[in-house]
Amino acid sequence: MVSPGILLVDKPGGITSHDVVARTRRAFGTRKVGHAGTLDPMATGLLVLGIEGATRLLTYIVGADKTYFATIRLGQATTTDDAEGEITARADAGSIAAVSDERITAGIAGLSGAISQVPSAVSAIKVDGRRAYDLVRAGESVELKAREVTVSRFAVLERRDDAEGVELDVVVDCSSGTYIRALARDLGAHLGVGGHLTALRRTRIGPFDIADAVTTDDLAGAATIEPADAAALVLTRVDVSADEARDLRHGKRLVGQADRAESFPAAAVAPDGSLVGIVERRGADLKSTMNMPEETR
Repeated sequence: MVSPGILLVDKPGGITSHDVVARTRRAFGTRKVGHAGTLDPMATGLLVLGIEGATRLLTYIVGADKTYFATIRLGQATTTDDAEGEITARADAGSIAAVSDERITAGIAGLSGAISQVPSAVSAIKVDGRRAYDLVRAGESVELKAREVTVSRFAVLERRDDAEGVELDVVVDCSSGTYIRALARDLGAHLGVGGHLTALRRTRIGPFDIADAVTTDDLAGAATIEPADAAALVLTRVDVSADEARDLRHGKRLVGQADRAESFPAAAVAPDGSLVGIVERRGADLKSTMNMPEETR
C-alpha cells in the first residue's frame, strides 16, 4: 500500500508538468498523484506533488507565494512573451543603447508591490471553457483581464549587453498567479524595446524549497513529507487527543475549543503523528472541513 505524502520534484526543461506526474504515478504505483501548480515545458524547478490522500492538501499549498530565478531578454518582443514564440518586434541599436541601469530600475519599481497584471495570452487561463494557449495556437485573438498580484521582490542579479539587446538575470518573489513572462513583457514595453523570457526556474513554493527536491531520475523510492508535517508547514498546527481525533473524523465539533488554534484553517494532528484533517472555527467550536483517510500505523 502506498503511503500518502508530499513529494518535491525538480522538473527538468523540455517536459511538461503532466509528464512528471505520469512518471511519479509509475514510480509510486498509484494513479492518485496531483500537483500544486504547473510549470511550462521551458521552465525548470520545483513541483509540489501530493501522493494518495495527501492530494487533499494541495488546495492549501497552491496559493502560496513563490520564488523564481529568470532571464529576461530586452530588445525583442515575441508572440508568447518567451523564447518559444516568434519574434514580433526588434528594437533598433539606438533604443537598446538607451537602456540604462537607472531606466531598468525605474521600470522594475513600477512592476513591484501590488500591481495589476495582464497575464500572457499563452497561458492556461480558461476563456469560455477553453485554455487561452489553445485559442492562440488556433489563430484566435485573446484578451485576458488584468488581475491583482503582488511582486514583493524583483531584483537584477546580473546584466549582459550585446549588439541586439540586453539580458537580465533576475530573482522574483511573488504571489500565486503572477506571470513572470508578463513581467518580462511589461518591462520591455516600459523601456520601449520589447522584452521576453528566455529562462525560468522556480525555487520555492511557500515553505517548500528546491534544495529538498528529487530529480525525475530519482523518483523510485523517493522520500515524501508526512501529511501532518507538510500541513504544519503551511497551516497552524493543533494537537488533539485520540478521542478528539475520533470525534473530528466522525463529523463532531470540539465544543469551545476554537481558541486552541492561532489562525485558520488549521491542521489537526493526532497523538500518533497522523494528520486527522483540516479544521475551521465554527463560533467557539472547532470543526473538521477536510478529513484525511485514516492511516494504519
